[in-house]
Amino acid sequence: MNPLLSLLQPYPFERLRQLFAPTAPNPALRPISLGMGEPKHPTPAFIQQAMIDAIVSTPSGLSSYPATAGEPRLRDAFAGWLKLRYGLDVDPATQMLPVNGSREALFALTQTIVNPAPGGGSANTDQAPVVVCPNPFYQIYEGAALLAGAQPYFVPTVESRNFAQDWDSVPDAVWARTQLLIVCSPGNPTGAVMPLSEWEKLFALSDRFGFVIASDECYSEIYFRDEPPLGGMEAAAKLGRSDFKNLVSFTSLSKRSNVPGMRSGFVAGDAAIMKQFLLYRTYHGSAMSPVVQAASIAAWRDEQHVIENRALYRSKFAQVTPLLAEVLEVALPDAGFYLWAKVKGNDTDFARDLHALYNVTVLPGSYLARDGHSGNPGAQRIRMALVAETAECVEAAQRIVEFVKSRP
Repeated sequence: MNPLLSLLQPYPFERLRQLFAPTAPNPALRPISLGMGEPKHPTPAFIQQAMIDAIVSTPSGLSSYPATAGEPRLRDAFAGWLKLRYGLDVDPATQMLPVNGSREALFALTQTIVNPAPGGGSANTDQAPVVVCPNPFYQIYEGAALLAGAQPYFVPTVESRNFAQDWDSVPDAVWARTQLLIVCSPGNPTGAVMPLSEWEKLFALSDRFGFVIASDECYSEIYFRDEPPLGGMEAAAKLGRSDFKNLVSFTSLSKRSNVPGMRSGFVAGDAAIMKQFLLYRTYHGSAMSPVVQAASIAAWRDEQHVIENRALYRSKFAQVTPLLAEVLEVALPDAGFYLWAKVKGNDTDFARDLHALYNVTVLPGSYLARDGHSGNPGAQRIRMALVAETAECVEAAQRIVEFVKSRP
């Protein structure tokens, strides 16, 4: 077996299952989960119909192998959306590829970029390549780095700076070994959006040390300010980097269009990286189904359902956040569908007791982070995914308020 598999840590939801195992939740209350970031709003009917039509009306919908690069119409839909959303002119033929969701693509790109450590492992930390990522973080970043033979390096968030990453804390010696930097904006779990000045800093570091930047932007269309979140390629264009050198942006339909089961998104950026990524994906066998391509084209070409979806989240957060702010240190994020709240005491104890007494599931913040020089930046925090219908989220918030008030 691949010895690097032994380096993987249990996924947060497996740790949560183990945390809850010794106690049964209160049977008098129906379970409400704010744990997993899985969209629960209804999938738009026109996307479902586009998939049905592709099966019924298109003879080749399921009877032919799809091209890894995707149909030209699909890549044109990507390019049209990038133009509409960010004002970008991107070449559909050379600067973008369809992917089966951003999670799959983040893992695959890491394997494409990283030149593994000598000897095929990451035990020798003085020689191993480095993948830099935020802390807290989406767990696939760490797993992808470890299985590529790289050493993850975690950059903590700074609460006083709207949970911005402390990039200045990374030593030059680490940057010199860095082959890939993964950023997430809007952030998971904090919801923080990176400003142009932060992008400018990262591009300068990339130019100096030669690493690739992977920009995870799967929450870009759920936001609470008047101005939509700045994207990585948008930032590059504003800074005169129209070739998107050493930059790959990831976006997905899962949150934007409430279709997590479709596994559909795209990557775009540096044409030279796209060429190598296409080569990897051709061998990896990760082409998108023609049926999913048809539904994806319909989704990317429609914005009205995205506007309506965003309005649902805005209304929900406007009702839930003030309730929780009565008893927890929590505020409306820039974007995304998480609340990142500070709690008194141990975050795992909080999550365990809340589940046992009030049958509400939240995710301990420490499960989403790793220990650093200043401790675990997720400690004493919980992540709440407000993905269910508004009434259910409000009920969960009311239970949490009652739980906090009952604690000594």
